[in-house]
Parts: sequence; structure tokens; C-alpha cells
Amino acid sequence: MHVQHASGEAKFWLEPELELAQNYGLAPIRINTALRIIGEHRDEIRAAWEKHFER
Repeated sequence: MHVQHASGEAKFWLEPELELAQNYGLAPIRINTALRIIGEHRDEIRAAWEKHFER
């Protein structure tokens, strides 16, 4: 999953565990906030991903 902010962007893996894959300029507070929000909505994100790639 990719997240963006005016100060930079980051990429996170959702599987097998939620973790930071790459950080391009985001401050640690922004990374932690993104991790919290992604974690809170992980099931919704996964469901949207699966729906997007249904054939």
C-alpha cells in the first residue's frame, strides 16, 4: 500500500505482517500514524484490493 503526504511518501506491506517497505521522506510521526490507520482499516483495505482484482 502506498501513502502520500506533502512531505513525502511511503510504501507498506500488508502481508504477511503490516510493515514499512520503503520511506521517501516521511517523518517517523507520519509513518507511525500511517501504520496505525492502515492497521485499523486493514480488513477493509484487503477487501477493496480483492474486489478490484476480481475477474
